[in-house]
Order: sequence, then C-alpha cells, then structure tokens
Amino acid sequence: MTTGRTNVRHLSLIAAAALALTTTASFAADDIKIALIAGKTGPLEAYAKQTETGLMMGLEYATKGTMMLDGRKIVVITKDDQSKPDLSKAALSEAYQDDNADIAIGTTSSAAALADLPVAEENKKILIVEPAVADQITGEKWNRYIFRTGRNSSQDAISNAVAIGKPGVTVATLAQDYAFGRDGVAAFKEALAKTGATLAAEEYVPTTTTDFTAVGQRLFDALKDKPGRKIIWVVWAGGGDPLTKLQDMDPKRYGVELSTGGNILPALAAYKRLPGMEGATYYYYDIPKNPINDWLVKEHEKRFSAPPDFFTAGGFSAAMAVVTAIQKAKSTDTEKLISAMEGMEFDTPKGKMVFRKEDHQALQSMYHFKVKVDPALAWAVLEPVRELKIEDMQIPIRNKR
Repeated sequence: MTTGRTNVRHLSLIAAAALALTTTASFAADDIKIALIAGKTGPLEAYAKQTETGLMMGLEYATKGTMMLDGRKIVVITKDDQSKPDLSKAALSEAYQDDNADIAIGTTSSAAALADLPVAEENKKILIVEPAVADQITGEKWNRYIFRTGRNSSQDAISNAVAIGKPGVTVATLAQDYAFGRDGVAAFKEALAKTGATLAAEEYVPTTTTDFTAVGQRLFDALKDKPGRKIIWVVWAGGGDPLTKLQDMDPKRYGVELSTGGNILPALAAYKRLPGMEGATYYYYDIPKNPINDWLVKEHEKRFSAPPDFFTAGGFSAAMAVVTAIQKAKSTDTEKLISAMEGMEFDTPKGKMVFRKEDHQALQSMYHFKVKVDPALAWAVLEPVRELKIEDMQIPIRNKR
C-alpha cells in the first residue's frame, strides 16, 4: 500500500511538473511576449494595478482590439515583485530566461527598478521603465537596454519648481528617504534655483512614516521668520498622507502654504482641504485633449465606473511605445528595437512623447494646476493653469554615455 501511495504521489508530481512545463511553453513560438513586473502587493499596490489596467487597455487600443501585431499574438506575462528589489530582479530574470519575454515593462518602486537595470543588460533585452521615477534610472545607473515612458524626478521637479518658484518665495521640502525622494529633491533644488526662489530646508523621513509632528515643526520653524511667500513642497509616494498631517498642524499660523505634485485620485481627496494650492502633475484625466485620452476616459468610465487615474495613463503609454516600436522595427529583435526606439515619437493619452536618444527618457508634457473643489467629486479637481510642453522644460541628461 505504501508503495502504491508513493507511486501515485510520484505520478502526481510528474503530472504537475508536466503541467507547469506546458504552461510555461504554452506560448506559440511566434507570440510577442511582454512581461509586466509590478508591485501588486505592498505599499504601491494601487499604482501597480493601475499600470496593469492601462497597459492592457493601451494594447487593446493600439491593436484595435485584436491583441495581434503583424500576425502575431500579444501575450502579457505579469509578475508581482512586491516592490522589493531582490524579488524584482528574480522576477525579471525569470521573465527573460524562462518565459522568453521579448520585452519587459516595470516596475513600480524606484528601488526595485534600479535593481532591475543590470538584469536587462545581462540578458540583452529591453526594459521599459514604468512608472518608477528616480533620476538614476535614466541617469548614472542607466544602460542602453533601458527606456522609460514614465516621467523622471527631474520632469516632476522642474515642472513643480516652475509652478511655485518665483523671486521672493522661500521653499522647504519634505521627502521620503530613498531614491525617489532624494532624487526628486535634488532635481527640484536645481530647478528652483533658476526661478529666483530660495530653498530654506530639506527633510527626509522613512517611507513608513505616519507621524509628521516633529518633522512638520522643524519645517515650520525653518520658514516662519522668512519674508514673502513661504511654501513646503512635498514629494511622496504611497501611504502616510503627509499633506493632511501637515495641514492638521495649521501651517497658516506661520504664514506657510503647502504644495505638491499630482497623485492618484484617492490621494487627491486630501487636496480638497487645500483649495487654490498650486503644483504640477504628470496626468489628470480631464486635462489632456486628444483622441487617445478621449477613448481612455470614455472606456474606463464605462468599464470601471470611474475615470482613469495617474498610472493608468502610464501603463497605456508604455503599451503605445511597445506597439509603435515593434511596428517600426518590424521585429522583436532587441538591436532592431533599440534602433527603432531611439528618437522615436509615439502618441499617448498625454499627447506626443519622444524617447530622447541620449538616455532613452520619454520627453513629455506636464501640467501646472491649481486645486479646485467640486462637492460632487470625492477628490479635488486639478484645474489646468497651463501645459508645460516638451520645449518648455530643459530636462538634464544625467547619464555618462
């Protein structure tokens, strides 16, 4: 009996292994395999899920609903890296080596994305970074296999500095103590200096911070005696809600205003307490006016009973880049794709993007906004002040190519 049970167990294991192999090898040889690496669990879960939704909708739009390109079926392989660098490296390696992905997209966390960059180079396969923003990704840590559709910290920072920076303005910054926050502030400082504004203080706190009392008081103390307009600029991702916590400390008693960039719609609920606040954003569904965004907004509202969000547009843009590149290269061969993508223009929900040849960063519009409150909406409206176009922003080239 024991032997029989053992044999049955062995047969079951063999069958399971065979099924696993079948699943791995179930893609047709000529399928176009796209791997999406995203932090679908963990602090950036909402961002990752939006990226995935946007990617699938973008592929649908770009292929007119067929999910076929040049007679080849598009297959998307999704892997959750939990926003952890080691897991992300392993997931991307698996996608390239075991799943034979032609191209990869991801990931959500800047720290995880930085860990992924050498994996793309080792495997000589393209990684389109979306939505991680740290400047180092297309800066000092960059390699020729890396392209990015997401905006970088410099694009965030320069657009925000232009929105709030003027002579007579004094700014202090609050950011998370990792690549995203530090790169963001470094780029913001550089851009702010060109506007005539003054930077009074920088504060960095752990990503898990929920109590902002001490750091908030330090920022208020750094600004309270300064003449003119005084602003705390916050660069933040994930939970914690520093804007609400700082607002609860009554910055107006010090003559201090708050400012930050755009965010996902649930986070914009906190902005309702800040009518008139100015900043700059990557995307807000009601700002761009073009056929692609019109389709995205209409279809997303129809399918999900809500407008598309910040990172939905990013995933959609990555899809448009992939399809445009493969059509232009007439191939999924890496070298042909790189040649096709350097300097490539492609359409997105934000309008035109261009992969800069020098560092493969997608140059794109950003939007100067002012917060407006609509009682009918759960989130604050980002009312456009002006579009900051590609030619309006001088985005530094930070790699060593």
